[in-house]
Amino acid sequence: MEHLKYPIGQVNIPKIISENDIRNWISDIEKFPKKLETLVQQLSEEQLNTPYRDGGWTVKQTIHHCGDSHVHSYIRFKWALTEEQPIIKAYYEDRWAELFDTKDAPIALSLQFIKALHAKWVYLLKGLSKEDLDKEFIHPESGANVSLKKNIGLYAWHCNHHYAHIENLLLRNDWR
Repeated sequence: MEHLKYPIGQVNIPKIISENDIRNWISDIEKFPKKLETLVQQLSEEQLNTPYRDGGWTVKQTIHHCGDSHVHSYIRFKWALTEEQPIIKAYYEDRWAELFDTKDAPIALSLQFIKALHAKWVYLLKGLSKEDLDKEFIHPESGANVSLKKNIGLYAWHCNHHYAHIENLLLRNDWR
């Protein structure tokens, strides 16, 4: 069950983040929209409405979640770049996943949204200075200060994490 929930393992950000780590993570974020679109483009509506694991979200919910989550991250970057250690707004991703647009909307809406969002996000990320990368926001639930360089790693992991959820479902069901 743990492998189905965390198919690439839980997030593991190094204590010392190198420039190479950041470049690789930005590359993962940049490639994600095309990889995701290619992975799901041939799925039927029935397949899109299949959970990636028992008790997990459907493929459709997972795709829409990525758009919702990544726009939150993009905004968190903007807050941290324009305010001194802002306290970010958390959200109930489980509740968002149950909203009708997440359960029923065509995936093309989120795929297009993710493509545009990631293009703008990656442009921002590639232009950040070392000083920018050290800027932080505060997460209200944990109280943790999260640096922008760490957040890049978290979201590279997030892309790969949800991609693996869907890819593993396709492989298990021989849908590729």
